[in-house]
Amino acid sequence: MEKKVDRKRKMMEIERKYTVRSIPEDLSQYPCRRMEQAYLCTNPVVRVRKEDSEYHLTCKGSGMLVREETSVPISEEAYCHLREKADGRIISKKRYLIPLEPDFREGVPLTIELDVFDPPLAPLVMAEVEFPSLEAAEAFLPPDWFAEEVTYREEYHNSHMALGYADRDAGFFRQKGVHNE
Repeated sequence: MEKKVDRKRKMMEIERKYTVRSIPEDLSQYPCRRMEQAYLCTNPVVRVRKEDSEYHLTCKGSGMLVREETSVPISEEAYCHLREKADGRIISKKRYLIPLEPDFREGVPLTIELDVFDPPLAPLVMAEVEFPSLEAAEAFLPPDWFAEEVTYREEYHNSHMALGYADRDAGFFRQKGVHNE
């Protein structure tokens, strides 16, 4: 009898989001992933994502700092089919994975996910950090190159940006002083 493998990943996502004052030098030294994502629904959030050569369907529960997330791998064919049914624009970005300096780790390795958005959302650059616990998220002290925390601001969530809520020809982000590469 063949053993069935459950490839579904269910977890609590605990994440803080920031705009950035400046981008670290020499981003090429960090691992980088090319991402494309489309949103089928925003309440609840249902997203399809292409990350390099991997494809996922993800459902996210309600919440800003903490929310449930379930992700399942899908085929390229399924991704392309679902992407065509998306609401709003498809978001494209590069994600750099930057390890935090040891004094920020508090015993657990953390990684900054630095997202550099492609047009029409450029010049937007955002940093996200995921945490193993709510306590770790609340104790986190961001590096100096981070600017405003936007965890609780819907207009900085990808699902809302896909629908163009904060679009205004990307002028919203320029007016807020968000980094321009």
